[in-house]
Amino acid sequence: MMFAKRVLRHAWLPSVLLLGACGGGFGGASKVAAPSSSGGYYGPAQPAPDHVAYEGGGGRGAVEPQRPGLGTSWGEQVHAPISFSPFVRSGSPWSEVVLHYNDAQGVQAHAAYLGTQPQPLEIYAGDGSIGIALVDEAGRTLNGYMAQGRALIVGNDGARYRIAVRNGTTARFEIVASVDGLDVIDGKPGDPNRRGYIVNPQDTLIIDGFRTSDANVAAFRFGRVADSYAAQTSGDRNVGVVGFAIFAERGAVWTPVELNRRDTANPFPQRGYAVAPR
Repeated sequence: MMFAKRVLRHAWLPSVLLLGACGGGFGGASKVAAPSSSGGYYGPAQPAPDHVAYEGGGGRGAVEPQRPGLGTSWGEQVHAPISFSPFVRSGSPWSEVVLHYNDAQGVQAHAAYLGTQPQPLEIYAGDGSIGIALVDEAGRTLNGYMAQGRALIVGNDGARYRIAVRNGTTARFEIVASVDGLDVIDGKPGDPNRRGYIVNPQDTLIIDGFRTSDANVAAFRFGRVADSYAAQTSGDRNVGVVGFAIFAERGAVWTPVELNRRDTANPFPQRGYAVAPR
């Protein structure tokens, strides 16, 4: 599926960050983020020198044998300005989504490991009104397959990709995203309790990379596991996965409870004559 290329713009407001979509992908969108728990806003650490390696368990240690497949490296600086907007969550995540990515050989091996044949990939969150995909620089959705409920996406070594979240509802949602187990805003281990990006009603959010400032990100690029941002900072244990915690805005979602109230609304709850208001 091809999605039109567009540029996102933002205005600075208090509280939660709105990212305008920079570049192509999945439609156009506002992005939103918020301060990290450490008191700063972004600040993923710069990648470690090439000669440093970490163990797959997540800590620093001896150099491991080269792992096959792809990870996400720290790419070039991309202009992707943000702004703030207030957003109150309705409670626990409305939906959670996980995407697994790898090169073509790795995806085929993963599908075989799960004992199923690959099929064309389509990913929808919740009741299907939120669509999620990885897209290339031209906005084309990357190929992938569903295998035993897992979304397996094919990447190409060195290629840049973006995360696209399309909102088909009339409500706003907050998207907390992680790549290789690292939060896309501050580069720290992913946590649904962190603040994220807002996708507006009938709009599309484009996340271009790891945020480095109000105006820029380090592009997502597929690369060797050893060269991934995760491997060079916290460890490569969670390389190959993109995660999303999707939060509805308080009072803004058509829940089954609200729909039942609408469906059973009584046009004549009480018979009698009108009285003056108190």
